[in-house]
Amino acid sequence: MVYRRTAAVQERLDAARSRIVTAALSLVAERGYAGCGVAEVAARAGIGVGTVYRYFPGKGDLLAEVFRDACTREVAAATAAGNRAAATGTHTDSVLAAVRTFCERACRAPTLAYALLAEPIDALVETERLTFRRSFADTLAAAIRAAVRDGELPEQDASLTAACLVGAIGEALVVPLARGDVDARVIDALETVTLRALGAPNPVVRSTT
Repeated sequence: MVYRRTAAVQERLDAARSRIVTAALSLVAERGYAGCGVAEVAARAGIGVGTVYRYFPGKGDLLAEVFRDACTREVAAATAAGNRAAATGTHTDSVLAAVRTFCERACRAPTLAYALLAEPIDALVETERLTFRRSFADTLAAAIRAAVRDGELPEQDASLTAACLVGAIGEALVVPLARGDVDARVIDALETVTLRALGAPNPVVRSTT
């Protein structure tokens, strides 16, 4: 007879896995990937090291899950901000809102943001990093296509523009994030860069002085 887990057993297993991921995420947010060891994760989750390995074969698998969880939240926050802006303004406003929300959240958690964007790490996490970049770019591209369709922006390859914006944002933030110090003027400047990259007519240039 094949053993089938009861709902209660599955719930306990899922809860333990969630505690592990939450503990690891909090450590990454404080110390980066380099400071997130399996023993420290187990201690923070209140479980044994062996239990961590029951759920994740290696540290790379655990950190890939942490990365996936964190990035899902960041893309969701940017997407939600973009949707709210589109509901009351334009699709171009939606792109700007998504960019600003991503940058502001990065400023509030610089160690985590640096880990997500650039910290050298296991190949499994690098694979997730590419997925994250594509997901964020897809969010921007959808708004750009809508803006082009409605005549707000000139014809362009929305996917390419979005990919360029994601690259520019990451490059502009990586050094300040590594220092743990992102000046608000950087976010204003990135908003101006975004408008110019989109080809928005008469883009508003924010003062950075």
